[in-house]
Amino acid sequence: MAEPLCNAAVKKCKETMPQTPIFSTMLGSSCSGQVQPDMGDRCVDPVYQDGNLVSGSLEALIERLVPTMDYYPDRTYIFTFLLSSRVFIHPHELLAKVGQICIKQKQQLETGTEAEKAKLKSFAAKIIQLLKEWTETFPYDFQDEKSMKELKEIAHRITQCDEENGTVKKIISQMTQNLLMALSARSQYQEIREKFRQPVTDKGTILKTKPQSTQKDILSVCCDPLILAQQLTYIELERVSNIYPEDLMQIVSHMDSLDNHKCRGDVTKTYNLEAYDNWFNCLSMLVATEICRVVKKKQRTRMVEFFIDVARECFNIGNFNSMMAIISGMNLSPVARLKKTWSKVKTAKFDVLEHHMDPSSNFCNYRTALQGAAQRSQTANSNREKIVIPVFNLFIKDIYFLHKIHTNRLPNGQINFKKFWEISRQIHDFLTWKQVECPFEKDKKIQSYLLTAPIYSEEALFIASFESEGPENHMEKDSWKTLRTTLLNRA
Repeated sequence: MAEPLCNAAVKKCKETMPQTPIFSTMLGSSCSGQVQPDMGDRCVDPVYQDGNLVSGSLEALIERLVPTMDYYPDRTYIFTFLLSSRVFIHPHELLAKVGQICIKQKQQLETGTEAEKAKLKSFAAKIIQLLKEWTETFPYDFQDEKSMKELKEIAHRITQCDEENGTVKKIISQMTQNLLMALSARSQYQEIREKFRQPVTDKGTILKTKPQSTQKDILSVCCDPLILAQQLTYIELERVSNIYPEDLMQIVSHMDSLDNHKCRGDVTKTYNLEAYDNWFNCLSMLVATEICRVVKKKQRTRMVEFFIDVARECFNIGNFNSMMAIISGMNLSPVARLKKTWSKVKTAKFDVLEHHMDPSSNFCNYRTALQGAAQRSQTANSNREKIVIPVFNLFIKDIYFLHKIHTNRLPNGQINFKKFWEISRQIHDFLTWKQVECPFEKDKKIQSYLLTAPIYSEEALFIASFESEGPENHMEKDSWKTLRTTLLNRA
């Protein structure tokens, strides 16, 4: 078993961006792009501080994106600019501008000499590499006809640079095929994305007209906390694998930015984010349901202690999202009010878990544990130790916070690129973690229960809770009478 996170070091690991291990200019503590390229007679308005790119006009930043004979942009810059560009310009418009720059450079190299032909082929290879990185990292930028048209036009011009042996044409053809496959796969996922599981409100189920012995619960499916934690982790990794960087950027582009009218919020939806958020809520409600519907106090105590152990195993694995969902479920009022049950629970382990998830100082304890998991992942020799699944709601809030405290543009009108270095680093970490291959074998029986077992609505949870342990004061007694009457009348 991997070393538990509580024993892991918490030193912050050095951040990198996708496909950048061979580059020396990695993201530093605040921003990247430490080497200013020789742009010749190209735009020179980007502003650098201590060698770091911090701002620039949109035109200058686009110029910096496009390769030349003697320059290829750092891949950290490619990722960050393409990620953030959607806040200011549609992908098809950006492609058109890239195409215009390519035409100018191509015309300058078309002198007919052998030396210039070689340079032209070299230039074409760099443009293809840029397009390849773009289509692989942000395939959804090419979902509409306008973007595909611009891509084909650039590809056609570049193909002319090497018509003799057709190498460029073959590479572009393969790139296009891979892009179409990626778009098709994502489209299929959106079509079959999970339907929101409806909470149970049937009076026969809630009011326990069926004998307890006939009711199936999580312990009858899986009584090993470690195995259940592993299956939860499998589900988590499966869901985060379908979240893309442009999905996360919607958090910024849907907000009240200066360029909100240019955002492509009408193109890219947030289905994947909603589905993942729904999974968290369903898991929390499932935990509460499993606890509240148990009739006997001894069995209910066992159920509470079981979920505490599952949450602890999730923590040690690095699955903070499931851990938080379980804790949230146990902290829901219908569960928290079961004082007789909790009095029999050995709460020491639960207290430790709540300490790690203490919201004080902006969840400082959780962030320390997350940093420990991140470092362990960086130095891990196995996928088991590479797992890092952050609390998704907090991750989203961090991006939102970065967006709100920093403007998209500076007073001089330039894009505040330092802000987007920060946001891209956050998103890069998530992308790195989601690429980990799950080391646990799928158990269909357990996962089927986790994903399809009935969950109670909030009012149904209270009714089940009151039936397990009667109301203790006038307020609870009134609530109990009202809920019971409402549910019976509805039925």
